[in-house]
Amino acid sequence: MPDAGKGLQGIFSGMPPSLALLRATLLAVILTSALPPSLAAQAPADARPRIAVMSAFDTELVALRAAATITETRVVNGRTWFLGTLGGHDVVLLLSGFSMVNAAMTTQALLDRIPIRAIVFSGIAGGVNPGLDVGDVTVPAQWGNYQENVFARETPNGFVPSRVTTDFAGFGMMFTQGTSVTVPGAPADSLARRFWFPVDTLALRVARAVAARVPLARCTTDGSCLPHQPRVVVGGNGVSGPTFVDNAAYREWSWRTFQADALDMETAAVAVVAHENHVPYVAFRSLSDLAGGEAGPNVARTFGRLAAANSAAVVIEFLRAYPRADAATGAPR
Repeated sequence: MPDAGKGLQGIFSGMPPSLALLRATLLAVILTSALPPSLAAQAPADARPRIAVMSAFDTELVALRAAATITETRVVNGRTWFLGTLGGHDVVLLLSGFSMVNAAMTTQALLDRIPIRAIVFSGIAGGVNPGLDVGDVTVPAQWGNYQENVFARETPNGFVPSRVTTDFAGFGMMFTQGTSVTVPGAPADSLARRFWFPVDTLALRVARAVAARVPLARCTTDGSCLPHQPRVVVGGNGVSGPTFVDNAAYREWSWRTFQADALDMETAAVAVVAHENHVPYVAFRSLSDLAGGEAGPNVARTFGRLAAANSAAVVIEFLRAYPRADAATGAPR
């Protein structure tokens, strides 16, 4: 298609300036009609910048969809996108799917097709910080992929990794690596490893401003109640990996090593894609369980929906307070 586009531009290049708009319209129509049907159907109907509101699975997104005004739906790569407004913003709501690969794939597919001015993730997570409890909503200031590992060689002196690019202590044979990302301003294909990916500073300020005024649920609809009133905690660290964690020793190591408030299976993947595409992001994660730290069985099945609803409540209030987009640039104003 690049060669065809150049050829068409050459044909239209002799038109007078007064026909510039017509020329651009004709070029867009011709190029779009030449796309394969699967891509042509995914071309955006408008170019307005939107805030992407993402969740991993439907239980996490249901309250957000209910609060939004949906004006259009599209199906892209088997995932439904809900376009409309929420909290005074043009938004697109969608599911990332479970785990890191799905989250990265969905995020990049979205950024390739619709102008996105910010990404907001809403969902549940396992609690790691011993000072937090089920139902609390965390808004970490940075996220890292803590399960990009080297499996170390076992020797008489213990596990010895042949290569480690971070200073994090290992968990048995597993030693965390950083994530390979491109280097700004460097030649193409230059990669460097980094671990932490900060969230947007403006988003963090807004989250901090609304944290105290969002009412959070303590009891489920069937009457199961937490012994404490949940709260919103802004700042700190979050970690992600492709593993559901329900192990007390691994939880303790995650707190000791990363000072993580929460761990999940998607956010750090979204963070990496957002970083590579220069798009602001923030994640709201309510604790559905303690990642193996409970005295009894894991409580995610009991309090998962409550946690998802608490996260959604904070996100809705956050969007109401987040600056509206400038009509000309799409940037917050």
